[in-house]
Amino acid sequence: MILRILFALLLFIHGLIHSMGFAKAFGYAFVNQPVYISTSAGYAWLISGLLFLAASWLFMAKKKSWWIVAVIAVTSSQMLIASIWQDARFGTIANAIILFVSVLAGGSACFEAIFRHDVRKNLKNNFPPTSDLLTEKDMHHLPEPVKRYLRYVGVVNKPKIKNFRVVFEGEMRDKGKDFFPFVAEQYNFLANPARLFFMKGKMFGIEVPGYHKYANAKARMDIRLFGLFPVIRKSGPVMDQTETVTLFNDMCLLAPASLIDTRIEWQPINDSMTKAIFTNENISISAILYFNTEGQLVNFTSNDRTAIAYMKEFPFSTPVTEYKNINGYNLISKGDAVWHYPDGKFVYGKFTLKEIQYNRDYID
Repeated sequence: MILRILFALLLFIHGLIHSMGFAKAFGYAFVNQPVYISTSAGYAWLISGLLFLAASWLFMAKKKSWWIVAVIAVTSSQMLIASIWQDARFGTIANAIILFVSVLAGGSACFEAIFRHDVRKNLKNNFPPTSDLLTEKDMHHLPEPVKRYLRYVGVVNKPKIKNFRVVFEGEMRDKGKDFFPFVAEQYNFLANPARLFFMKGKMFGIEVPGYHKYANAKARMDIRLFGLFPVIRKSGPVMDQTETVTLFNDMCLLAPASLIDTRIEWQPINDSMTKAIFTNENISISAILYFNTEGQLVNFTSNDRTAIAYMKEFPFSTPVTEYKNINGYNLISKGDAVWHYPDGKFVYGKFTLKEIQYNRDYID
């Protein structure tokens, strides 16, 4: 936060200093430099200064467009500095710092724009939000624990789900390393299954955004430092199966109404457990769902997910630690992501649900 304030002050002060060029052009007495600045150049100095002030405000307001205004301001400023280099050359230092930070922010913004383009494309191709209601008749083929779960969540006599958007906050880590904080925005589409997950992590104070894309039964993981420099890129059959498990996990925990999907084969086990086999195109995965007496889904386990760090399958689970009523639904609000390695259980992710909306037809 301190660095954020200091950078905003740099933008603000640098903008104010540009007013000196405007003042000199119009002969204000408090500017005594011998350099000559024409009136037209004076207006250019004023405009450049205002751009820096605007960039400072947009930056503190967390507007995504701030870096574009800053780059325009730096470009115009540097051209003006070059015209009176001897007197204004030290302004290049401030411009270099501002340009460096702006390019890094722009890299992240452009990377995120890829995610938002894919969301818009899926929203355009997705079926319109349904007006059909989910009824008890739609649930007749489900095992009893799943029926109780759907009733507990409160999906009966509410619209069937075509897509959903979620926002998470949480922490993640690799084995042997500390947790790092993240925020994530995700869109899932159910008619033609797709999962678009964009995460912004902070490691050592540095932003490392990542985009997990699953569509047409194909998955890709792309993690980049500042959205510019590749850190991890993974795709292929192993990722396809792994992300199919993740997609089904989302359906179970975040969109329980989707469990009436005919692509799910149910194999009852007992009154608190059931096995599910989910098939998307040519990929089939299985999971065991665990329920308590209240009707809550309390855990999801699968042996079909690969730990990318090891490129090997290990048992995977997502125990639920808290439920909350959100927009009229009783949904998971907190949960963990766990690998069960031979040497013991390893919690690699902690998730807190901040927002969820069903049947979206627009992107924020």
